[in-house]
Amino acid sequence: MEKKLSRNEAWDLLTEYTKSEALQKHAMAVEAVMAHFARLNGEDEEVWGVAGLLHDLDYEKYPEEHCKKSEEIMLKHGIDDVYIRAMNCHGYGICTDVKPESMMEKILYTVDELTGLINALCLMRPSKSVLDLEVKSVKKKFKDKSFAAGVNREIIGSGCEMLGMELDDVIRETIEGMKEKAQEIGLKGNL
Repeated sequence: MEKKLSRNEAWDLLTEYTKSEALQKHAMAVEAVMAHFARLNGEDEEVWGVAGLLHDLDYEKYPEEHCKKSEEIMLKHGIDDVYIRAMNCHGYGICTDVKPESMMEKILYTVDELTGLINALCLMRPSKSVLDLEVKSVKKKFKDKSFAAGVNREIIGSGCEMLGMELDDVIRETIEGMKEKAQEIGLKGNL
């Protein structure tokens, strides 16, 4: 790895291109989940976290050129290819043809959509919190295609296959990762 990006550098870059609080919170949710999975896999939490933080770098300003603009921006800033590849992999089959290969890339591909589903579910619960969320509640909403209809369930499913993990386990660990940053991502609710 040429240049490891610090969390602060990544945050500065993200907030330069992403002003929406909702998108910033989504980036932080994915960052938290990525760091959690890094810990589970004995990998570098900051590298995985930064990959999660920057995955939607261009989404607010350039939604029609999602991933392509991120790559340009990252190259311009001399950001290491490990982050560029991960960012491109999360758009595999949608806006890129960069197939996830490393564990980090596969996790990012899988949990991006899942954090969106979990976020939507938390906001409609009485507690408004991820802290008391159970896997079975997420599974129920996962099966309900009309709930958070923008969430691509096929990506989550194919990501689980790539990882060789059961959906329940991926959901459980994604919830655990989001719990670690519940306050920052606005999902502490009234607990």
